[in-house]
Amino acid sequence: MSDAMRTGGCQCGSVRFRIRGKLGRPSICHCRMCQKQFGSFFSALVTAPKDGVEWTRDEPSYFQSSVNIDRGFCPKCGTPLTYRHPGGLEIAIGAFDDRSDLAPRIQVNYQARLPWVETIFDQPVHDDQDYYSRQEQIISFQHPDHETEQWPASGAWT
Repeated sequence: MSDAMRTGGCQCGSVRFRIRGKLGRPSICHCRMCQKQFGSFFSALVTAPKDGVEWTRDEPSYFQSSVNIDRGFCPKCGTPLTYRHPGGLEIAIGAFDDRSDLAPRIQVNYQARLPWVETIFDQPVHDDQDYYSRQEQIISFQHPDHETEQWPASGAWT
């Protein structure tokens, strides 16, 4: 894993980060707390280098989910961003601008996985070209996957 500078943030762009240093092991966690935090089947996280995270635009709010763990999220849009524990900080893989080299290498809390999660990609693919052309017409207020001088774009939020 490269130790070059990495950037990322939440969906609305209110919270942005910059990471310097080598990232740790990307993982999938199947525990019930991660399922609830992400509102999904599991979480996908990567360990941040100690003292390597700089919040460049606002910071996450935190919810203490257990005695030793708190979970960070954007206070405006709710995007899950961090998993903070006594051993360090993990960042949601989906929050990185470039996620292409962050494929998970291990699954944790495997015994808590949903029984059908291993077959989700065996399902048929929706391949209706009209549907996808309609999706391209949606006007998105999502922050782009790169740094911006000013956000939101003019007039995007009121």
